[in-house]
Amino acid sequence: MKLAILESPFAGDVKRNTAYARAALRDSLLRGEAPIASHLLYTQDGVLDDALPDERRRGIDAGHAWLEKADLVVVYSDLGISSGMKQGVERAAARGVPVVYRTIGWPK
Repeated sequence: MKLAILESPFAGDVKRNTAYARAALRDSLLRGEAPIASHLLYTQDGVLDDALPDERRRGIDAGHAWLEKADLVVVYSDLGISSGMKQGVERAAARGVPVVYRTIGWPK
């Protein structure tokens, strides 16, 4: 199983973007990957507040730390590519981690 970092939008329409990220997680899992979507994990109630710049930065940095172990970064782009996603792609490229772009035909 490949370890995959999932990139998808989060900020903005959080409800829609959370539903999309869950669909992307499912897609990745069904492809036989072991994905992590840190933007879903770290923004849960009681963890970090994405509206606070310092906490947002901590979450982004923690997610990027997974690049040390990841086999690939998967960018789900049906809803566009946010600035946070671009940062993830840039960090992956700088570390030589392959980046794959996918769409899942969402919203359905």
